[in-house]
Amino acid sequence: MGMTKLTLSADRDVIELAKSIASEDNISVSKLFKTLITDLAKKREKKNPVLEKYKDVVISDDIKALTGILKGKYPDDITLWEAKYQGLKEDYDL
Repeated sequence: MGMTKLTLSADRDVIELAKSIASEDNISVSKLFKTLITDLAKKREKKNPVLEKYKDVVISDDIKALTGILKGKYPDDITLWEAKYQGLKEDYDL
């Protein structure tokens, strides 16, 4: 990805503070800005609370083996009631 110049306006004290922090970390002010914006964006990523709650749960191999066994049996847009009707229709030759 190509670099693009950006002009920012800030108080002289803020500019001196940014230069000081960048100097202490042996990086440029541009690298400091990039790091701060990237870190801020990561913190703001919305996280699904349900996924966060179960992210460390270990799924057994038996359960993993069941993944996808019904795929293609019914279309994705079928409702529960339509699926029940189709099942009863097949069972009782309706």
